[in-house]
Amino acid sequence: MYQNICQRRLYLRRAKAHPETKNFMKNYKLLSFAALLALAACNVNSKTTSNTTDSIPHADTAKTTGKALFVNMQIKDTINVGDSLLLRFTVHNPADSAQHFCKWHTPFEPLLSKYLEVKNEAGTEADYRGAMAKRIMPPPASSYLKVNPKDSLTSTADLLKAFAISTPGKYTITYVGQNMSGLVSNQTVSFVYLKK
Repeated sequence: MYQNICQRRLYLRRAKAHPETKNFMKNYKLLSFAALLALAACNVNSKTTSNTTDSIPHADTAKTTGKALFVNMQIKDTINVGDSLLLRFTVHNPADSAQHFCKWHTPFEPLLSKYLEVKNEAGTEADYRGAMAKRIMPPPASSYLKVNPKDSLTSTADLLKAFAISTPGKYTITYVGQNMSGLVSNQTVSFVYLKK
């Protein structure tokens, strides 16, 4: 046993004398400390509670009753190149109670995200050149709009302000912002873009 201790001391002296081993030992100590700290942090039981007083019911509650807010889109059948591409976007509430939806990813706010898919006849998507806003989650209460029972809200959006549409042809528009707004839309509208 005494011999093992002596051999170990000799090994450690040689290891300390070698410069690469010193760096390795420093790094090893730092890494082991960091790993220990990370494991300790993972073990901490953190309970977070939300103390929000502005509780807005999401459209998911309406989906269970079968009377969710739904979208109806309208656009002119033919539009001349250079004219405004105005999309009429209406949110309907068929329920007997008021419902709310998040106005993010809808025309009820300025074009701050790509919530529409615009494709030509070949299936090529028009380039989105509008703004892309970074959002805090969950959306604050001020980002929700109320739709009264058996009522609707309407807004319009000029697609030329956000999409690069310049080539004449037939285009289709699909609403793809359902995950953020909570609105239901199975509709696709189309228009023909003509030269003057």
